[in-house]
Amino acid sequence: MNNETLVEKRVTYTLSLNGRLILIENVPARVNEETGEQFFSPATVECLQRTVLDSQEPDRFIQIPVYNYSENSQNVA
Repeated sequence: MNNETLVEKRVTYTLSLNGRLILIENVPARVNEETGEQFFSPATVECLQRTVLDSQEPDRFIQIPVYNYSENSQNVA
């Protein structure tokens, strides 16, 4: 029997679209406490889509470092 525990939380939704990284903060979600998997209601998904597709003016901008994963650069002991 699967005893998942889902907790209502506010999360940051991350999306990569056309080479742009988009973050939407304070999104309501049900989160599985064991796995961290996030579940969104249909209304929340619709709101996320409108926010991204309507090209609303962002609340703020951030800069983030970007790295390319390379198996050769791993430090393996």
